[in-house]
Amino acid sequence: MKNIKFLVLGIFFAIVLSKSQAISWYRFYEMFRFESFHMFGIIGSAVVISTIIMQLFKSGKIKDVNGNKIVPKPKQKGVVRTLVGGTFFGLGWGISGACAAPIFVILGFKSLPALVLLIGALLGAFIYGILSKKLPH
Repeated sequence: MKNIKFLVLGIFFAIVLSKSQAISWYRFYEMFRFESFHMFGIIGSAVVISTIIMQLFKSGKIKDVNGNKIVPKPKQKGVVRTLVGGTFFGLGWGISGACAAPIFVILGFKSLPALVLLIGALLGAFIYGILSKKLPH
C-alpha cells in the first residue's frame, strides 16, 4: 500500500504520454524531419521540469520515501562521452521510433512490435550492465 502512489503516478504519466501523442511514431518522424514543433515542445518542457526538480533535490526540499536527503552523484564532464552516448541513444530512438518510457504505454495499447522493442531495450541494458565496468566512465 505504501507504493500505491508510484502506481498512480505511473498511470498518470502514461495518460499524459498517450494524450500528448508522445508515443506516436508519426510525431517522432515529424520531429526528425523538422516539420513540427510538437515533440521539441514536449522534450523542452521535460528538460525545464527536470532542471527544476534537480535543483529541488540539491537544495534538500525533496526527500526520498524514507525522508532522507537525495544527493545526486556528480558526473564527469567530457565531450567524447557525451557525443558517443548521445549518438547511441539517438540512433536507438530513431530506429525504434520510441524512447524507453513510452514502450510500456505502447504495450498498453496492445501493439506487438513494442514487445520486440522492450526485449531489445532490456537486452541493451543487460549488455551495458555487463560491459559498464570495462567502459571509461
